[in-house]
Amino acid sequence: MVFLDSFDAFAEPLVRYFLGIFFLMIGVQFASRSLGLHARMGFSFINYGRRASAGWWHRHVFNVFRALILLAVVARIFVDIDPWLGVLDSLYYGPVLVTGMLLLLVSFSLVNYLQAYMHDDWRTGVDPNQNRHLLTGGPFSRSRNPVFMAIMLGQFGFFLALPSVFSLVCLIAGVTVLLRQARVEEKALADIFGDAYEAYRRRVPRWL
Repeated sequence: MVFLDSFDAFAEPLVRYFLGIFFLMIGVQFASRSLGLHARMGFSFINYGRRASAGWWHRHVFNVFRALILLAVVARIFVDIDPWLGVLDSLYYGPVLVTGMLLLLVSFSLVNYLQAYMHDDWRTGVDPNQNRHLLTGGPFSRSRNPVFMAIMLGQFGFFLALPSVFSLVCLIAGVTVLLRQARVEEKALADIFGDAYEAYRRRVPRWL
C-alpha cells in the first residue's frame, strides 16, 4: 500500500507534465511537417474535402477536439482544472496513468512508422488530385486502415492518462469520427482504383 501511494505520488505529476509537453510537440511536429511538405512538393497534404461534405465535417470536429485537448493538458500544468474535466477518481491511479502514457508513446511511434512507410503517398483526408499508388503491402496487408487504428490506440491512451468525463467524450468522438472517415476514404479509393481496390477489400479486413 505504501509502495502504491509512493508510485502515485511520482506518477501523477510525471504524467501531468508529459501530457502537456506531448500534445504540444505533436502539434508542432504536425504543423512543421505539413509546412515542409508543402514547401517541397508545392501542394498541401492536408485535405478537408468539399465544404460541408462528410470528410469536411470530420476534419473540423477532429480539429476542435484536438485544440480542446491541447488547451486542457497545457492548462493542467499551471492550474487545477481537474474538477472541471470530471476526473474519474476510481481510475486516477499511478499504474493506470502510466499505462496511458505508454500507450500514447506506442501510438505516436506507430503513426510515425506508418506515415514514413507511406512516404509520398501519405495524405490526411481525401486528395482531390489523387495520383497515389494503392498500398497493399507491409502493414496494409493486414489492415486497410492501420493509421486510424494507431490513432485510436492513442485516443484510448489519453483516456487512461487522464481518466475523466472530458477524455471519455474525446475518445467517443474521436473513434466515431475515425470510423466514419474510414468509410469516406475507402469509398474514394474504390472510385479511383476500381477492381484493384475491390480485390484488396475482399482480401484484407477494414481493421483486423
